[in-house]
Amino acid sequence: MSGKPTGRSGSRVVPSTRASAKVPKVVARGAKTARATTGTGNSEKAAAKTAGVAAKIAPAAAKIDISGYQAALKWLSERPDIERMRVVKYDESHFKLDRMRALLGAMGNPHEAIKTVHVAGTVGKGSTCAMIAHMLTECRYTVGIYTSPHFVDVRERIAIGDRMITKPAMVEMAKRVQAAAAKANVEPTFFEAMTAMAFKYFADEAVDIAVIEVGLGGRLDSTNVLTPLVSVVTTIDFDHTRILGETLPKIAREKAGIFKRGVPAIVFDSQPEVNRTFIEVADKVGAELRIVNKDIEFSSRFCTSPELGPHTRVCYYTKQSRIEHLPVPLPGEHQAINCGLALAAVECVRAAGFNCPENLVTGGLAKTKVMGRMDLISDRPQILVDGAHNPASLNALMRCVGAHVPYDSMVCVFGCCQDKDVGEMLDRLNLGADKVIFTRAAGNPRAADPVELQKLFQERSGKMSQVARTVGEAILLALRATSPDDLVCVTGSFYVVGDAMKFLHEQTGSQTRRSHPV
Repeated sequence: MSGKPTGRSGSRVVPSTRASAKVPKVVARGAKTARATTGTGNSEKAAAKTAGVAAKIAPAAAKIDISGYQAALKWLSERPDIERMRVVKYDESHFKLDRMRALLGAMGNPHEAIKTVHVAGTVGKGSTCAMIAHMLTECRYTVGIYTSPHFVDVRERIAIGDRMITKPAMVEMAKRVQAAAAKANVEPTFFEAMTAMAFKYFADEAVDIAVIEVGLGGRLDSTNVLTPLVSVVTTIDFDHTRILGETLPKIAREKAGIFKRGVPAIVFDSQPEVNRTFIEVADKVGAELRIVNKDIEFSSRFCTSPELGPHTRVCYYTKQSRIEHLPVPLPGEHQAINCGLALAAVECVRAAGFNCPENLVTGGLAKTKVMGRMDLISDRPQILVDGAHNPASLNALMRCVGAHVPYDSMVCVFGCCQDKDVGEMLDRLNLGADKVIFTRAAGNPRAADPVELQKLFQERSGKMSQVARTVGEAILLALRATSPDDLVCVTGSFYVVGDAMKFLHEQTGSQTRRSHPV
């Protein structure tokens, strides 16, 4: 099957259409249109209620008749959302692959009908998935992409090529999952339902291959029912430590839980204790482990040129490939690691019988864009959004902004989840931000209190900052405090970035991404 080599729309792998120069007008009229956020008390009550439901995986109070798109969204919203809550213990009592297998079995096991690339890791999953998808698309394959979370529209999670799943298809997939759940007598969580919908959609559309991103961890993630062509684990760092473990080897072991017998497993050379964990898990399950920068010769360097400006180039050598001085399409030196992993993954796909000529692979890589990652969505004023949500990714963001974006002063709009290493994140923020406005995303019960963030930031940095009730209000404050040569950077969580995208679209009427299909 062939298709045009296109990017992905609304699924974090396409270039954002930058907002027009009309953005400053939001300062004049934004006060009337800023959206109210859920109060702390309500969020805590919602968290407690949802946590109880998630822990028990209780059935919905009533069966919803999925008669249209809004009904499908309502049915999904009533699924226990462990992804958003993250307050339950990460073990077999709450994360049940047998429930996922039963659900898929009642649907005819659609995941067994598709070839897949499975990607886990702490940081870089989205970027790695995007590079793999673009390379395979350029090779004229129809590529499904399943990622999480979404920024604006839940349909961002499920796409084929550059098109998100349509609303009618979303309704049909929700009906199929609802019926299968009743048949199997199981109540899927939100993420399990979305994952089953993605597998069924990709199978029905007969994609050539699908790139599947793990939601949380790996070993017990609902995507881990797959037997892929290749398993990939991106950089391991400290995140979700209360859930996945408080040491890098423990976290690595959970991520390596996606390794399968006889399936190539790709990782990047890391700390000795992390490498040992990967080797141990691979040996135990019988996976074919390949370590980029160790088993696979790899190097990178940061440079600049009149055509590309500051960027990273990589060299990649195996018996089958000799790629030299290849520009990495995404900004930041850290993206070299993701690029190396993506190249190794595509080489495994080629070994499985796919026709992936080197010129098309490198051509597809060059077209890679990722929504919500170093995403400059407005030129004047400069507004950049990035979903950095842990210390490692925030550190990479600050370094990347300094290397790639010219500005006089940077104002950061920041909000994060309370289960993160907040202190370390604030320290990284302090390295690059000249001013910070703390806020919280609407409807996120895991959101840290911006007042508490401000107090902690002042204690650790000695700097003054501001607090805004909503992301929209924070953006207005930031715009009032900046000149045309300054930068507004919105970061801290996917939810904050999503709220920023919604707000700017509402205020300017311009899309921050390509148009969604109906």
